[in-house]
Amino acid sequence: MSSKVIVIDNDTIRREKLVAVFEFLETGQASVVDSDSWQAEIDEPADLLCVLIGECGTDTRLEEILKILSALEDDIPVILMQNADNESVLNSEAAAGVMGQIALPPRYEELTSALKKARIYRETHRQEDKQRGVTLFRSLVGNSRAIRHVRKLIEQVAGSNANVLILGESGTGKEVVARNLHYNSSRRDKPFVPINCGAIPGDLLESELFGHEKGAFTGAITSRQGRFEMAQGGTLFLDEIGDMSLNMQVKLLRVLQERTFERVGSNKSIDADVRIIAATHRDLEERISTGDFREDLFYRLNVFPIEMPPLRARTSDIPLLVNDLITRFENEKRGSVRLTPATMISLCQYHWPGNVRELANLIERLVILYPYGVVDLPDLPEKFRIQGIQDSDIAEMNAKDAIDDEGLGGRYHEARLPQEGFDLKEHLNNLECGFIKQALDEANGVVAHAAKRLNMRRTTLVEKLRKYNLQRNDEASNF
Repeated sequence: MSSKVIVIDNDTIRREKLVAVFEFLETGQASVVDSDSWQAEIDEPADLLCVLIGECGTDTRLEEILKILSALEDDIPVILMQNADNESVLNSEAAAGVMGQIALPPRYEELTSALKKARIYRETHRQEDKQRGVTLFRSLVGNSRAIRHVRKLIEQVAGSNANVLILGESGTGKEVVARNLHYNSSRRDKPFVPINCGAIPGDLLESELFGHEKGAFTGAITSRQGRFEMAQGGTLFLDEIGDMSLNMQVKLLRVLQERTFERVGSNKSIDADVRIIAATHRDLEERISTGDFREDLFYRLNVFPIEMPPLRARTSDIPLLVNDLITRFENEKRGSVRLTPATMISLCQYHWPGNVRELANLIERLVILYPYGVVDLPDLPEKFRIQGIQDSDIAEMNAKDAIDDEGLGGRYHEARLPQEGFDLKEHLNNLECGFIKQALDEANGVVAHAAKRLNMRRTTLVEKLRKYNLQRNDEASNF
């Protein structure tokens, strides 16, 4: 993190002294300027450690500076260096970023303490932002080429205000993408408001989107905000936009063009400061050709398309998704379950018409049927059982724990540490014991051949067999 500090003070003599003070402190880059030229010192708000403000004229001018800083970035630490009380300023909304006040001339201890607090504050907020991104992207589980491409597109467009159209079959996780876009954007502190355009009758959708005034229609006994008003400053997610009636498409198009709307029963225009993210499982270009979707609305929405792949096109992600779903059930104290390799292979070969939603429903069902148990292939519901799974397929599934989907030698998936922790030594011993058993089985009990499979000396393997008490009568001759 940069340690750039900006000091604003209109007192020329004190500015000269402050330059010497910061050179002595060796805090990094420090710019000491007056209240008229300080903005020229900011190249990138994220590079600022903090801003110290001394004498800058009137309280009104101080409030102006605070508002500008807040608009640049909402977590820039501000320290006031003034002997005045500034009670009126500190009680105003503009003072949200002020984290402390020190007297003039600043004492060494006070100044270094204030800078230390500013650094801790800045680092904490950076870490929270980073963690929020990590958590959200974990909800977009997968390591396949297709899902990595989706993550890259999210990173590229999240910071802009461009309309995004998310395409994909039902159950692929289109709302997960929309939430990632919102929470990784500058609007993340404002509302994320979803609405399913296909689940609301056409005659009610207008009121749901734009709100209505009291008495606007039968049953409107009070005024009500619509989703556009609820999402002011944030993001409006229009799910299943392809099911919207032509009449509503015209009204939505006008809002996107004019950036204003009126409640039903009102002629007062309201500004629409919202980012639009739309999603659909339908082929909109085909619906345009049949006259069921407006072409001009399509091009308004389709500024930045993101297509979510179906689960059958990224089956290498299924073990990670299963692990993530089970972890969520465990964290929610709803139970747990384990799947055998044969079961996992069967799930990877199923065609998944319901995509990730269908997988989540299956895992929940298994948790209920076999609480804290092990689910083998015969335990699966019949339609998920794929016949003809070979022992070699199972061995390959076990091996994939250490191979990524492109054979690059990386981890197939990142193991997640349980919240309650666990015994690492015991886990590693169990893992080692399991691989030794597999190697022995594949080598028909011949230790020398198993050692070669494990890339270790025969004598080392013999010691490990004794350690784990794996000597068997039919193998004794091979020791």
